[in-house]
Amino acid sequence: MPKDYSRRYYRTQYQTEDLTYFQVKFKETDLAIGISRDGYCDNLKKLVEKEVIKLRGDLETYIAVHSEFRTSFSPVSAQPGAPPIVREMIRAGTLAGVGPMAAVAGAIAQAVGRLLERHVREVIVENGGDIYLQSRAKRKVAVLAGESPFSHRIAVKVRAEECPVGVCTSSGTVGPSISLGRADAAVVKAADAALADAVATGAGNLIGDGESLMEAVEYARGIEEVRGVLIISGKEMAAWGDIEIVPL
Repeated sequence: MPKDYSRRYYRTQYQTEDLTYFQVKFKETDLAIGISRDGYCDNLKKLVEKEVIKLRGDLETYIAVHSEFRTSFSPVSAQPGAPPIVREMIRAGTLAGVGPMAAVAGAIAQAVGRLLERHVREVIVENGGDIYLQSRAKRKVAVLAGESPFSHRIAVKVRAEECPVGVCTSSGTVGPSISLGRADAAVVKAADAALADAVATGAGNLIGDGESLMEAVEYARGIEEVRGVLIISGKEMAAWGDIEIVPL
């Protein structure tokens, strides 16, 4: 039976002992956050909750006036007075050739991660499979790919020297997010998590019945700020760039 990824069961499986974890949920935003053990305090959780409410408020206020921001599958232009998170999403969508909402999870994870970096040495923010990571140690990001035989068996290695970094995943077979393709997992690494999220969506959209994985890889490769990409569909896998695949 397919696993219900909406319950986020995978989070407890891949927590590491050197970090303290907590969760922040507000409306559709559901963040799993790991920070340096010696840096945790209750005030940090309250700080994140306040930031998430602000970010979502900025988005919802903007969408109320500019509805195309939410519905467009193609890039849109920023209107005067657009808040920072809206501009980041529009930039990411424009570079990736997709609508700005394709970058929302990565953009929120990144905004929260950058906030926490001011207070702690190490931060991992996961938002529905989209991750912003600032670490002093090497980390493994597990790849969840639905019913593919690769799912839960491989990970993408992240080195300390490449942080901060975004590692984001889009899937046409896992989770509630909209995807126009059928990839089990399109994983993209980039310095900007909003961009990684948008490109992962764009790459995943290119995988349909009988489509070549290399088409999606070449698309991601053509975007200058992308560092690496991994595409999984069933028993097939294709990768390019700075993507070190390791076993779990």
